[in-house]
Amino acid sequence: MCCITPVACLPNPGYDALVSEPDDLFGPPDPAAPPESAANRPLADRLRPATLAEVVGQDHLLGPEGTLTRMLARGSLASLILWGPPGVGKTTIARLLASQAKLAFVQLSAVFSGVADLKRAFDDATKRRRAGLGTLLFVDEIHRFNRAQQDGFLPVVENGTVTLIGATTENPSFALNGALLSRCQVMVLRRLDDPALERLLARSEEEIGRPLPVTDEARGTLRAMADGDGRYLLNMVEQIAALPPNTPPMDTADLSELLARRAALYDKDREEHYNLISALHKSLRGSDPDAALYWFARMLNGGEDPRYIARRLVRFAAEDIGMADPAALTQALAGWETYERLGSPEGELAIAQVVVYLGTAPKSNAVYTAFGQAKAAAKNTGSLMPPAHILNAPTKLMKQLGYGAGYQYDHGTEDAFSGQNYFPDGMDRIDLYQPKDRGFEREIGKRLAYWAELRAKR
Repeated sequence: MCCITPVACLPNPGYDALVSEPDDLFGPPDPAAPPESAANRPLADRLRPATLAEVVGQDHLLGPEGTLTRMLARGSLASLILWGPPGVGKTTIARLLASQAKLAFVQLSAVFSGVADLKRAFDDATKRRRAGLGTLLFVDEIHRFNRAQQDGFLPVVENGTVTLIGATTENPSFALNGALLSRCQVMVLRRLDDPALERLLARSEEEIGRPLPVTDEARGTLRAMADGDGRYLLNMVEQIAALPPNTPPMDTADLSELLARRAALYDKDREEHYNLISALHKSLRGSDPDAALYWFARMLNGGEDPRYIARRLVRFAAEDIGMADPAALTQALAGWETYERLGSPEGELAIAQVVVYLGTAPKSNAVYTAFGQAKAAAKNTGSLMPPAHILNAPTKLMKQLGYGAGYQYDHGTEDAFSGQNYFPDGMDRIDLYQPKDRGFEREIGKRLAYWAELRAKR
């Protein structure tokens, strides 16, 4: 994945090239350097915000009452972890924070940097500190550093040698050491919404000098294709801007032919995987088959293995429907088996049918709850023996010891119900399974109430 700053896109960028002192961070270019044509720079670089106020879509952090705004106003910029999806301005914000706080900006990429780079960055920051100058160390993809490397930041962050700004697309709770997290504040950057993306489109047209040749509907499609990624949006705008000036307005179909749709953010072993399966599970629990179908489709579009989804649906049928509709478990298993026989894409329809069935089925977690309580009771009561009357007595000695004595054969009793005690002697009876008054469990509840009445009489 290409970084925002051009220098970071070079293979193994030099450490010196990534250091900017406060006075020249956004100052005029070197007069001795050859002039660079603006047209040769990527649009995303030409539109890079020069102030924090120009950053779009992050008002909760950079607005008048934003967290970072208040932090800068107090003059107390803390070490931060910027967590958010690609293309929302993490690198830009870090640069601008360094400029406004008058700190030297040092950038490292966890993809290219090693222990030697970290040591040099720390040594240089120590020298600056002795000279009365602070350092903002920006580490892109910080989650890619291993635990030992992350631990290396602790002393320089704790003693104030550097103000650390780490950028990550991964959930810091899982990707970063607890010790490092405890020394940094996590700032969540949001994917760019429609108004923010539209502001970028307007800025692009101002920079290009003409409106984009797209219809209003296609303009909306362009924003949707960006999927909250501002950099990706600007890259698509560059492709459109390269068309001849007299190009007639393109509709959605024309735009789709010209541009490739951005792949949905989804990584089968990262947080987005768990976010989407959680969304699917909770939509089913909330009896919303439409939302559940949407999340099912999102997971398929992201490349998820349908077998994983099918397995989770079987679990849902047992956990959240249970005896309210015992057929749900059969339906879930049948959908899984159908997929195994048909494969993709035909078999995906069978899983979709299961999603709708589970979403519309009555819900009960009574079995799930009862099983949890049963496990706790079994752990607490240890090795209590079953009552003697329900033990088999295959030997003479066992009969002499009273095994099986007094057992009543339920089929031989009135109503085929003896009402005997089946818990261990000395253990009070506990009611674990509490059926809900809905679905098939409504009838089960009536049976249990009837048997409880008979048990009380006998």
